[in-house]
Amino acid sequence: MQKLELIWIGKDDAQEPLEPRILIENPQYSYGTVEETTLPSGNPWHGNMLIHGDNLLALKSLVSMYAGEVKCIYIDPPYNTGNAFDLYDDMVEHSIWLSLMYQRFQHLHTLLRKDGFLFVNLDEQEHAYAKVILDGIFGRNNFIGDIIWQKRKGGGNDSRFLALDHDYILVYAKDSSKSVHTSKWTISQTEEYLKRYKEIDENGNRYYWDTVARNGLQSPIPVSVECPDGTTLSINSQMGQETINEGLKNGDVRLTKSKNGWTLHHRVYMSEGQRPRSIFNDSGTNKTAADEMLYLFGSKKSFPYPKPELLIQKILELGSNPGDLVLDSFLGSGTTAAVAHKMGRKYIGIELGNHAYTHCYPRLKKVTDGEDQGGITTAQNWRGGGGFKFYELAPSLLKEDEFGQMIINPEYNADQLAAAMAMQEGYTYQPDKDTYWKQGYGSEHDFIFTTTQFLTAETIDRIHETMGEDESLLICCTAYQKEAKTRHGNITVKKIPKTLLGRCAFDKDNYNLNIVAAPEMDDIEDEPEDETTF
Repeated sequence: MQKLELIWIGKDDAQEPLEPRILIENPQYSYGTVEETTLPSGNPWHGNMLIHGDNLLALKSLVSMYAGEVKCIYIDPPYNTGNAFDLYDDMVEHSIWLSLMYQRFQHLHTLLRKDGFLFVNLDEQEHAYAKVILDGIFGRNNFIGDIIWQKRKGGGNDSRFLALDHDYILVYAKDSSKSVHTSKWTISQTEEYLKRYKEIDENGNRYYWDTVARNGLQSPIPVSVECPDGTTLSINSQMGQETINEGLKNGDVRLTKSKNGWTLHHRVYMSEGQRPRSIFNDSGTNKTAADEMLYLFGSKKSFPYPKPELLIQKILELGSNPGDLVLDSFLGSGTTAAVAHKMGRKYIGIELGNHAYTHCYPRLKKVTDGEDQGGITTAQNWRGGGGFKFYELAPSLLKEDEFGQMIINPEYNADQLAAAMAMQEGYTYQPDKDTYWKQGYGSEHDFIFTTTQFLTAETIDRIHETMGEDESLLICCTAYQKEAKTRHGNITVKKIPKTLLGRCAFDKDNYNLNIVAAPEMDDIEDEPEDETTF
């Protein structure tokens, strides 16, 4: 049976599997006090993560550690390829972007929890294409809708046809069913919204008085009330006679007289949260974000097209709760991580460029120290605290030597090699402090041990003597004695790097979106709120 799908050049080309890379902490850029705890699944959480490296390779690594663990993902992927593909026609250029994003979307889907959400910020160039791709990965029934973010208010008078004032934010749930999401989305009330609920009852609950009369209803309820002057008020109501009579007794309904005569009003109480609207016109603009860059880094143009903290706050408020894990794999200037930190979320941020050092690190350091007084700091009553760990994506485990042969990368030390082999073989790297050969586990009774020493039959025998009857062990080594290979039925021996050859694309470090240079920012105009451009 044929299905509706988007086709592009190279979509069906065979892709070599990605190499799962380990993450190596760089203590020089780790900062603050990192809280290590457990995730809802029971898996360990080692603290907030800032990762420098290719985000496709980083996502592949994260899948092996945090598949099904992330509650909310926000990404603002690049779409402007500049002159990256000047030797190709537009169809090829566009196809490369689609192919590279398709792989990333697949990993993001895997990382999400069953009740998780994905928010993808795009402009009009790729929005429609990305939706068709995401429909194929998530399912059309899990498309929540488009958020329209008004990114500027005014300006754009030099536009030839339309002054494009908005971005699209595609919203998907991993599973949108009511059985998974038992409550509705709400957001905190704005100051403007609170002004409407200006009355406060004896219990401190906010409300306002609204008219009971509803003449425009298709099926109005006719009711009558005797007024103090002896007249009768008869109206078409939204409430039944019994409800109105009871309300007049308990104070939830009141009868008042104005110059137009008698009227009935009832109390309308403020709900716990405000239902979010699909048009975000109160969540900051490009100018807001540029002002935040000026405050943080001394220049409005220190980073091209950042997003305002207020926008990310609103998204994280919709898609997550305090303590949930948030991910941004195109971290940029670090806005998502900074907002997540201030809002009490766990977070993972990935950034390929030097912005990881020049923007993300110093920004999160300021947040941790309580020195960032901009953005949503006041709204969140943020005063500092917490911390994060900074990771580098490890180099490829295998590389070509001078003779064109694949060898174990000499940059790896023994511990890193053991961790990499555990990831390659699907084990969790967690060395046992008492038993040296238990470097990682696949199950409660299945372990892995990696060594660069020559493995002898005698060594195998000594290990076997310390193993339980129900335990099994995989040993990965660079060389072994022939007699060691099949010496014990519950010990498997594999030779490295031979066992790794052909598994994945080793010695490839670049899966980026071929952005030659960041796009130049337009001049940021002062944007008066009352200016409208047609």
